[in-house]
Formats: sequence, structure tokens, C-alpha cells
Amino acid sequence: MTVPAQAAPDVVAALAPTGALRAVINLGNPVLAQGTPEAPSGVTVDLARELARRLGVAAHLECVDAARLSFAAVAEGRVDVGFLAVEPERAAQVAFTAPYVLIEGVFAVPEGSPVRAADDVDRPGVRVGVKQGSAYDLFLTRTLQHAQVVRGADGTVAFEEHGLEVAAGIRQPLTRYVAEHPGLRVVEPRFTEIRQAVATGRDRDPVAVAWLRDAVAELTVDGFVAESLARSGQDATVPSAG
Repeated sequence: MTVPAQAAPDVVAALAPTGALRAVINLGNPVLAQGTPEAPSGVTVDLARELARRLGVAAHLECVDAARLSFAAVAEGRVDVGFLAVEPERAAQVAFTAPYVLIEGVFAVPEGSPVRAADDVDRPGVRVGVKQGSAYDLFLTRTLQHAQVVRGADGTVAFEEHGLEVAAGIRQPLTRYVAEHPGLRVVEPRFTEIRQAVATGRDRDPVAVAWLRDAVAELTVDGFVAESLARSGQDATVPSAG
């Protein structure tokens, strides 16, 4: 699979109808994006700029602080691409590429908690703090049968504000949170693997969506994604070819 250096005109027109590739960047996920709205950085910024380069257009970046805002921007057509976790609820409204990075969702609990493994969380009386609209919010809302999901600005914020039994989050920032708050521990193993992909509107030309999928797959397997993650100091799994 080799994506041509310059995309065909119909692909450019479909993916960048304004003459620029409008991409939404979620600064609320520190594995994927860092910096400020004025000077964002990270793997999603690098991907957006590389996709724009291959389309032969400029990249216009819109920064938000939550995945739900990224999803809304893509689903409503206010941007051309976004960087989202693959979830069935989202896939009904946007088209996804294959994942370019895999991130783990984990729980944190007080040291004395009876929760010893991820499967122990789904019990009556257990309340789990999540970031509203995040991939793990959607996953836990779909899969938990007994525990209660409590949403907030972040899983740890809800955990603190409401005195919850469990906090949920992405492994890297939640591990840092635990290290900074004695008396807490991360629960092993992970409760989900979050598959981060590039998303575009379902109304885009299928030829353009196919080009986007091929381009992202190429950037995933040729080392571009891994090198970008390393530059930004992030430790995350990049899917292998196939």
C-alpha cells in the first residue's frame, strides 16, 4: 500500500472543501496532544499537518479540551477530520480509519479498596468517576451492569468531588495522578483498550474516505506515528501492520 504523494483532485475537494484541512485537536488527551491552543503539538497535530501536506492544502487546527467536543465538530461537519477513539455510538455518525495508536483505560482506587482487579468494579454500590463523553465513559456506560458511572470534567475530578469508590481514565495521566496522591493505587489489568483513529464525516465521498484510511495506515506502519509519539515523550502502543 502506497499513497500517492499528491492526492487526486476529487479527494482534495471532498476532504478539504474549504481549501484547507480543518482538523480538531483534543488537548484534553495528553497522550495525543500537548501545548496550548495557540501552539499545539503531539501526534494528532503531526498527523493533521501531514495529511494536509499530502492533500496539498494548509492545515487549520481547532483545539478543544474534550473528546465529546471533537466528536461533535466532526459529526456536525464543522471540521474535516478529528482524532477519536473508535466506539459504536460514534461510528453511527462518523467514518473511522483503522487505529493509529492504542491506549489503555485503567481504574484507580484507594489503597484499602476491596477492588483488586478490573472485574471487581462492576458491583452494586460502586461509583466510577469518568470524563464526560470520553471513550471510556462510552465503554463503561455500555458495559457496566451494576456499578454507577458518575461524569465530570475528568474522572479524577468526579472521584474527588463526590468521594467515589473508583476513578477511571487513560493509563498515563491516571498513573501520574496516583503517583501524586499517596494512598491510591492503579488497578490491574486494564479494563479496556482504547483504539484511537482518525474520523471524518459519513457524508464524505467514499473515495476520499478510502484515501484517508490508506494514508493513516501508511503513516502508522512506516514509523511516522511512533516517531511523533517519541518526540512528544509519550509511551503508547502503535498497531503493527495487518
